Amino acid sequence: MGFNSHIIAVGRMKKSSSFSPAYQEYEKRLKGKLELFELEGRDQKEELAKIDAKLNPTSPIIALDETGKTLSSVEFSNKITDIQNIKTGAFQFIIGGADGLDDTIRNKADLILSFGRLTWPHMLARVMLIEQIYRAQLILANHPYHREG
Repeated sequence: MGFNSHIIAVGRMKKSSSFSPAYQEYEKRLKGKLELFELEGRDQKEELAKIDAKLNPTSPIIALDETGKTLSSVEFSNKITDIQNIKTGAFQFIIGGADGLDDTIRNKADLILSFGRLTWPHMLARVMLIEQIYRAQLILANHPYHREG
C-alpha cells in the first residue's frame, strides 16, 4: 500500500551529505510519489511563511515538532490510515528550521509528531522520516520488513 507524500523542509541537503545516500535509498523504495520541497529563509518568520505557502489545507498535514506525540511505528501507520479516512490528497510532512515551528503551523496539522526528546540533526530527521513513511507503507501492506528491520 503506497500513498503520495510531500516533505516540506527548511534547508537543503547537499549531495555530499553523509545522509544523502540513505535518504535516496528509501526514496527509491517508496510506493507512491514523493516530492521534496526544500525551503530557505532569513529567519523563522520567513521560513514559516514559505512553509505556509506550500501547504494545501485540504490534504493531510503532519508536522515534526519536539512538542508532538511520540508513536511506535505501528501507531504511526495506524494514524496514517485514520487520517486517510478523513482527508484525501498527498500527505504533507513538515520539518521546520533550527527554531522549529510555531502555533500557526502546528494548529493546521492533523498530527504533530516527535522523534523523542533528543535533538536530531535536520538532515538525519529527514532520513528518519522517510524511513518511517516507508515502514508505515509496509506495515499497512502486512509486509514483514517491520519485524526484520
